[in-house]
Amino acid sequence: MKFRYTTKGRAALTTVTIATGLVLTVAGCGGGGDDDNSSNSKSSSKSSDDSGDDNKNESQAPVGESVMAEVEAGGLTLKVTSAARDEGGFVTVEGTVTNGTGEPWVAAEWRGDESELVKNGGSIAGASLVDQSGKKRYLVLRDTEGRCLCTKFTGGLQSGETTDWFAQFPAPPDGTTKVDFQVGSMPPASVELSQGE
Repeated sequence: MKFRYTTKGRAALTTVTIATGLVLTVAGCGGGGDDDNSSNSKSSSKSSDDSGDDNKNESQAPVGESVMAEVEAGGLTLKVTSAARDEGGFVTVEGTVTNGTGEPWVAAEWRGDESELVKNGGSIAGASLVDQSGKKRYLVLRDTEGRCLCTKFTGGLQSGETTDWFAQFPAPPDGTTKVDFQVGSMPPASVELSQGE
């Protein structure tokens, strides 16, 4: 009988020891990590909140000031934020597009009518710059395989989303300071050309 109680006692003691060891291991790993994570998350959330406020302040002021032109059509809002001449003899136009159509948008009509542009998929390849004074129209530059030097909207744009875009064109003559940017069925957006850095 003594032997039976001793075996039961050892089994109970072993079980308690293992359970205690597991609890301490879990508490040691989990507890220290939580303390570290909570202090890190407090500091990171604080820093991200601070940087978020900074970003809001930084992005709100310049965005309002840097929008050169804004046009709307069919629920889409196109903004031009930059139109700069570059040393290489071309103009880079940049901006944003916001999808307010209420459904996904794939930029099909923005890719252009030319058969060569079809391989670009949903893109801004069909955009153009129009020099009214010089009576010339400039198309988006392409590489030797017909790929545009422009933004491709891979996967489209969900309703309510905004994304950046760019397109590069041959530069109009130096005397031309104002051009109309046009793409798809969007109205022309008049922009002033600036000298790039």
